[in-house]
Amino acid sequence: MNWLLLLEQILNGFQLGLLLFLLAAGLTLVFGIMDMVNLAHGSLYMMGAYFCATFTGWTDSFLLGALLTLPAVFLLGVVVEMIALRTLYARDHLDQVMATFGLILFFNEATRLIWGPIGLVIPLPDFLNQTVEIIPGAPYPAFRLAIILVGFFVAGLLYFIVTRTKLGMLIRAGASNREMIGALGINIRLLFTLVFGLGAALAGLAGLMAGPILSVEIGMGESILILTLVVIVIGGIGSIKGAFIAAILIGLIDTVGRSFLPEILNLVLPEASASTAAPAISSMMIYLLMALVLAIKPQGLFPPKGVGR
Repeated sequence: MNWLLLLEQILNGFQLGLLLFLLAAGLTLVFGIMDMVNLAHGSLYMMGAYFCATFTGWTDSFLLGALLTLPAVFLLGVVVEMIALRTLYARDHLDQVMATFGLILFFNEATRLIWGPIGLVIPLPDFLNQTVEIIPGAPYPAFRLAIILVGFFVAGLLYFIVTRTKLGMLIRAGASNREMIGALGINIRLLFTLVFGLGAALAGLAGLMAGPILSVEIGMGESILILTLVVIVIGGIGSIKGAFIAAILIGLIDTVGRSFLPEILNLVLPEASASTAAPAISSMMIYLLMALVLAIKPQGLFPPKGVGR
């Protein structure tokens, strides 16, 4: 076995997993606290990438563009929640699905009108556009390593907020029992707005970090939204801890599986067939894991306290 390749793919798995976590953390809080099915969460991820590309072009600095993107996406999330979503809280999930699917179409068309149909490129500064040696003989792209470090930092910051602050106490209480925090006199509307804005900012952060690696294009958030929903189901709706562990698991299964399954399948299949089947089987393993978790623990691996008991 090529141990250097294994190390590289494990790091790639962490990178994908942490991007999924940033998306899933916001979405699981929105669903767990607000009981809102928001299919447009991927559109906020897309807007983060487009905002970063625009601000980077204006300022000629990726770091400054990223710093400007976060409050911009937060404000966009607040506006969307106040104008479009606030009236949907009392509606059933089918209405929420239809309304947020409409938001996906709105964001896609608005993006096409503002930026045009051609994708954008986010240039990186020189210190991020190079490789670093993790161990001798194992170079790894600096920006991908930066994504991993930022992802772990944000995960730790979220854990601190959720477990050590008053806002976190309200978030945890809301994920377990929304009616209780309302009965205690908490401003539910303000809490919902802050949670949705936080989720939007996390999605925007994921988008601006994925933009330099992937192409910034219309609809880029729709494919990753499916994996994000799988992360939430496996981890437990409303659980930050569950979202983190499930995202890392899925990231590792996807990247390591795609890299090493062809070698395993070559033992029983022709090389061309093995190369074709490996990505499909790797994707299937993710959904098989979800099915297994649902069969054993329908509430997910780490549901919020008080859920499913």
